[in-house]
Amino acid sequence: MNYLPLPHPGETPVRVLTIAGSDSGGGAGLQADIRNCALLGVHALCAVTAVTVQNSLGVKGFHKIPDDVIAAQIQVVCDDIGFQAAKTGMLASTEIIVAVARAWRDHGPAVPLVVDPVCASMHGDPLLHPDALDSLRTQLFPLATLVTPNLYEVRLLVDIEVVDSESQRQAARALHALGPMWVLVKGGHLRPSRTSTDVLFDGTDFYEFDTPRVDVIHDHGAGDTLATAIACALAHGFTVTDAVRFGKRWVTECLRAAYPLGHGHGPVSPLFRLRA
Repeated sequence: MNYLPLPHPGETPVRVLTIAGSDSGGGAGLQADIRNCALLGVHALCAVTAVTVQNSLGVKGFHKIPDDVIAAQIQVVCDDIGFQAAKTGMLASTEIIVAVARAWRDHGPAVPLVVDPVCASMHGDPLLHPDALDSLRTQLFPLATLVTPNLYEVRLLVDIEVVDSESQRQAARALHALGPMWVLVKGGHLRPSRTSTDVLFDGTDFYEFDTPRVDVIHDHGAGDTLATAIACALAHGFTVTDAVRFGKRWVTECLRAAYPLGHGHGPVSPLFRLRA
């Protein structure tokens, strides 16, 4: 595959801000975002929203960072360093979502914002309080360049059960009506399809991105990896369609390189890039 351009030694890389929670198991969250940014030649900035207690078997609990601290993290990197794109991951509560949306409106530059509406871990452990769903819809989605829900998150956000390509497009229309510029409805959980098809929608046109399904149980952090790769491509000036195409190829290679870790699900891995 074609990769993003790497900075020359001593050259300041493009920057991406991730607004997300920490994963103590290192497979998803901030750790996955930073790892993917590094291997794509991008400098990662971060605003920590929560500290999770988790491993390969699941999430045992989490501690929310005070919303004023989260907003301050966003402000200081905006004021000093700057960045060319941003993404959100685990936001945990209504208060945090409102604080992030307010900070973005007040301090966020005119750069792309990718919203990965993380609601639960891959094990089904809740990572977002149910009453925060409405804040996602009304506060954050209208600020988003792109939202990237999986099928479980689609069901929670717009009450549509995606079972085929037509319902996938129906879900994309319903999500777009909430205000984002673009919607990507991921099809990775639409089994037993032989391919993984993601549907992108801009309010007028649909675009489909197909890759062969990778038969692997180690897929922790796949959603974070996809959203981060898209944000990195957007930071380099890619169009949304080209950024999604790049992100889809990247996460597919990361799935092929996934490895076991602990006694549960291991992470998808961008470490393959070191051999390219």
